[in-house]
Formats: sequence, C-alpha cells, structure tokens
Amino acid sequence: MKKAGDYAALDKLPKNSSKVRLKNRCQLTGRPKGYVRYFGISRVALRDMALNGKIPGLKKASW
Repeated sequence: MKKAGDYAALDKLPKNSSKVRLKNRCQLTGRPKGYVRYFGISRVALRDMALNGKIPGLKKASW
C-alpha cells in the first residue's frame, strides 16, 4: 500500500498491526522489561519458576 501511495488505506489499519511496534513480552505476566528470550518469560517469572522447581535443570546459584 505504501508503494502504491494509498495512504488513506494505511490510516485505517490498526496501529499495532505494524511489525515495528512488536516488542518482546513475558508470556505469563506481559512484562516488557527483563525479558529472557530463551524461555520467553521475564526474569521475575523465571526466578519464581526456578525456585519452585518448575523448570527442570535450573536452580538458583549459591556459593
């Protein structure tokens, strides 16, 4: 639509349909900050799940 110059049609699209506006968010809480990409959740949710033993092979470090 942009190449064709149809800006009226672009204005009618929802703002969040743009790929530029996508942001990594926690799947459990929706938190945008502290996102751990490997697990797809925030660092707070990751820590809670690790302490409760819900993520196999992951535990809190102590030395």
